[in-house]
Amino acid sequence: MIKVAVIGYGYSAQTFHIPLINASDSFELAAISSSQKDLPERHYPQVLVFDTAEKLIASAAVDLVVITAPNDAHYPIAKQCLECGINVVVEKPMVTTSTEAQELTTIARERSLLLSVFHNRRWDGDFLTIKKLLDNNLVGDVRFFESHFDRFRPRVRQRWREQPGQGSGVWFDLGSHLVDQAISLFGLPEALTARCLTLRKGSKTTDYFHVLLHYNDLEVVLHASSFSAAPNVRFRLEGTGGSFVKYGLDPQEQQLTSGVTPNDPCYGAEDADNYGRFYTESSTELIETEQGCYQQYYAEISAALALGAGNPVNPEEAVEVLKILELAEISSVKGIRLAVPKSISNRVN
Repeated sequence: MIKVAVIGYGYSAQTFHIPLINASDSFELAAISSSQKDLPERHYPQVLVFDTAEKLIASAAVDLVVITAPNDAHYPIAKQCLECGINVVVEKPMVTTSTEAQELTTIARERSLLLSVFHNRRWDGDFLTIKKLLDNNLVGDVRFFESHFDRFRPRVRQRWREQPGQGSGVWFDLGSHLVDQAISLFGLPEALTARCLTLRKGSKTTDYFHVLLHYNDLEVVLHASSFSAAPNVRFRLEGTGGSFVKYGLDPQEQQLTSGVTPNDPCYGAEDADNYGRFYTESSTELIETEQGCYQQYYAEISAALALGAGNPVNPEEAVEVLKILELAEISSVKGIRLAVPKSISNRVN
């Protein structure tokens, strides 16, 4: 049994990590740290609860620490864990700068520790469907890919993600998902052009982005708006064999917030009304969405720790994501197209 501690007890911990950990027979939730101890103590009376991450790291005998604290706390907490010989899973984005990410990657490698990043949307059902379409060559040679994460949130809320600071705003929050998915499919682009803007009244951080990733013979669009009240396109995939269009978001987050457990047979299954459609010049085909499975991430973490299997999201990949996030911010400020440095290793051959 792998003993796990969770640092932070906000939305991410309560909605994603703890339910996924508790759904697995491979893990034991052994400790939690939160500045508001009474809440986790009430929810999990059998679990050790600390009021700071430092006390947890010093006192809890665990095999794995999962970091769900605000983004700017990821680096110091992860570094302390690794230097204490503890394996680490960290919420995306891994940290707030690629320099910090590279330093943590080096520490983990030198100490032969697991350092993994929770890019859970690799296991969205609609993204798995996109991968299947590409594997089966249904759309032919891909020439255009569009990925949206639109919501209707026209008013600023009092959350740390919406306050000014390095790593806040929707580009780091939602953009990290879309960047990771895009380069998982197509590798790194040759160049990018970005618009990362603050559009809501009273907003002090990015709440809109429109980012173009430029490849040879392929254009990728990543987009998020806080003003989208209409039905939202999630994916558009176009190629020489036809086009696939998908509306609506993966249901797993909503299911988890409503109490559906990852072990429920219906977990991750999408309603048929939200299936995507594949279009050719002469036909239209409904494409059943693959069943989403965030639990697969932790199944692979278990295999990595217990059996030496591969890391489901290795830190080198998270470094790539952060470098793209940083380049896009520069592109947006300067209003220019920027080349993506070849020094970043490419995932896709």
